[in-house]
Amino acid sequence: MRRIYLDHNATTPLAPEVFEAMKPYWLEDYGNASSIHWYGQRAKAAVEAARVEVARLINADPSEVVFTSGGTESDNAALFGVAEAVKPAAAHGTRHVITTSIEHHAVLHAARELERRGVEVTYVPVGSSGVVDPEDVERAIRPHTVLISVMHANNELGTLQPLEEIGRMARERGVTFHSDAVQSAGKVPVDVRKLGLDLLSLSAHKLYGPKGVGALYVRKGTALRPLLYGGHHERDRRPGTENVPGIVGLGRAASLACERLDEEAARWRTLRDCLEESVLDRIPAAAVNGDPKRRLPTTTNLRFDGVDGEALVIALDLKGVACSTGAACSSGSLEPSHVLAAIGLTREQARSSGRFSLGRSTSLEDVDYVLDVLPGVVEHLRAVSPQRRNGTLGHQLSAVSKEW
Repeated sequence: MRRIYLDHNATTPLAPEVFEAMKPYWLEDYGNASSIHWYGQRAKAAVEAARVEVARLINADPSEVVFTSGGTESDNAALFGVAEAVKPAAAHGTRHVITTSIEHHAVLHAARELERRGVEVTYVPVGSSGVVDPEDVERAIRPHTVLISVMHANNELGTLQPLEEIGRMARERGVTFHSDAVQSAGKVPVDVRKLGLDLLSLSAHKLYGPKGVGALYVRKGTALRPLLYGGHHERDRRPGTENVPGIVGLGRAASLACERLDEEAARWRTLRDCLEESVLDRIPAAAVNGDPKRRLPTTTNLRFDGVDGEALVIALDLKGVACSTGAACSSGSLEPSHVLAAIGLTREQARSSGRFSLGRSTSLEDVDYVLDVLPGVVEHLRAVSPQRRNGTLGHQLSAVSKEW
């Protein structure tokens, strides 16, 4: 059976060039980067070379790049690090953090924990486009606001947020500004200077690097308390023996992204638009969720009224097509996407949506194959829809397994 992978927002395959760059640091140059002997210095040099490449990807100084275990750690380090580095304002007795209602759970759950620790948090809503209004963020700022955290690109919709405008007001008000750029880095230009960011999170496995490694950009002078305690690694920002092969892989992935960004983005956009236009033309009662223009070139979130999203994913998988209903970390949840709920979709609309995310391996032939099988899958699922038979999701899934 032909297999087509359209879930690159969940993870990307390791680029062959990245794998080759990593191999020596497992088998030959295996030293501890903190050791002063020849083996250690070889590893240390590789780590620093990777730091330069990651910095180049986001237009930062290499000394501002801190290596972590991935996007979740980077997000947590940013939120807890800033909140705990700043003493509560005497007049208010607490600190205040601003974020949005469509953030990744790595930010949202960290924000909930901050609330349990006595930090005030404002969750700014978004409109039907999935884009936050900078004026809403500005209205939320208080005298004791210590951090604004707004993602660059949403992982489910692909919508790009107006970071430059928010960064400008944050700088004017003296508020630290963080962005989760896990989905955008390597897909669209990311410039921490232009965006006015103090902190930025990214993850290697979203840009054809290995899993288990990421980075946090920390602008010089930003007050940040460490999330972990131990040795003096990463300039006292993040203790623990460095994952040298992983860091090397992240560095190589970042360099490849820099080299290919414009060309790949244009190709992705063409393929995505072809997929969307054909779906809307061939399948009745279909729609695109979120802003159709201000978004990643790789991502489309499609709604098929009368179809259960989980059943759609399973049915397409049986046809050889991998997609998703949203964030991979929420897979298996019975609750509809918090992102789709935030843009005003009903529970039924949210549950009838699927995310298709393209990548380097995606071809026009892949898109054509999806367009060949998708209309029939949607038609069949609608025929057995619980909304038409007063049945259940279990009934629809059972029908899928019997048919395919």
